[in-house]
Amino acid sequence: MTASAARTARPRVYLDHAATTPMLPEAVAAMTRELTRVGNPSALHGSGRDARRVLEECRELVAARVGAAPGEVLFTSGGTESDNLALKGAYWSRRDRDRRRVVVSALEHHAVLDSAAWLASAEGAELDLVPVDGTGRLDLDAAEQLVDRRTAVVSVMAANNEVGTRQPVAEVAALAARAGAVSHSDAVQAVGHVPVDFAASGLDLMTFTGHKLGGPVGVGALLARRGTALTSVQHGGGQERDVRSGTLDVAGVAGFAAAVEVAVAGLAAEEARVRALRAELLAAVTAAVPGSTLHGSTVPEHCLPGVTNLGFAGCAADAVLMLLDAAGIDCSAGSACSAGVAQPSHVLTAMGVGETDARSSLRFSLGHTSTRADVAALVAALPEAVTRARAAAAFV
Repeated sequence: MTASAARTARPRVYLDHAATTPMLPEAVAAMTRELTRVGNPSALHGSGRDARRVLEECRELVAARVGAAPGEVLFTSGGTESDNLALKGAYWSRRDRDRRRVVVSALEHHAVLDSAAWLASAEGAELDLVPVDGTGRLDLDAAEQLVDRRTAVVSVMAANNEVGTRQPVAEVAALAARAGAVSHSDAVQAVGHVPVDFAASGLDLMTFTGHKLGGPVGVGALLARRGTALTSVQHGGGQERDVRSGTLDVAGVAGFAAAVEVAVAGLAAEEARVRALRAELLAAVTAAVPGSTLHGSTVPEHCLPGVTNLGFAGCAADAVLMLLDAAGIDCSAGSACSAGVAQPSHVLTAMGVGETDARSSLRFSLGHTSTRADVAALVAALPEAVTRARAAAAFV
């Protein structure tokens, strides 16, 4: 067997669950059952009614598991569409009331940040970014100063995808309510990983998606509280309360609902298991690679159970990532790539991390398939990868 074939045959260590996590067997089974079903859920004949029944049963299940009413669940193609619909739909439904301010946190996912920036550049919105502290937690005092009677929508993510820091969304929802603004939270990283209750949160809108919690890619939801006006972004057949037109993927929704059911039902035990695994990873990596720096919170209530962002000074994160990749380990760099030019993470820079340090950070995210053997494999490979990356950086 060649070295290349040996690398291919060796099982990979997957530490990128925050990007997407493997589908749960229950989700695969639910989706497979529906793939052979014939019938458009909007059709009036028997096959259409059967498809509609499956769709509405899934809507009821998803709603029950996240503290929402079935009528508050709008199925979408995923987190990006839901975020776009939330921000644009809420803004367009309120701007004629002289509410032109859009307030978002500085470390939102680009689905929120870019939607807000587009509203500012193309639709006359006034965009304000709320700062965060060194752990990534929102500055509530600053948010209170920015949210006023001219604010249309406020969006603060439930938990950050890069550093895992959780946000005080209930307090943000209360601020928005006092000002008469719509509150939204991107909870893509939270649902299925930490307790989420839409009704109790006080939020008007909340986003989550299937492929972050063991469901399929291409299906998600926007929760919209009763009475929350949203202008449609996508027009056509009038599906989903005439807010999100388009024939729904019944098989995808079935897989999504099954994943939500399993993830939420087993949440307490799985959160504890993954949180303990994260603690083991953090302790082992910082011991094996002196000088490693944690980005994010160390308070359990303020961080996700499985996301760890670490800086390795003196080397480029991309170099470490590629060396780990060659060793069969999947993780993510703490920076994004825009138009082929590496950019420091906007999340880390918003937290006050310098550009050089931001470029040296990696994210290791654990999930339902993660094991202690995965952590051990990372700890075995990482010191050499960092040493080689630092040696390479010294010649640049």
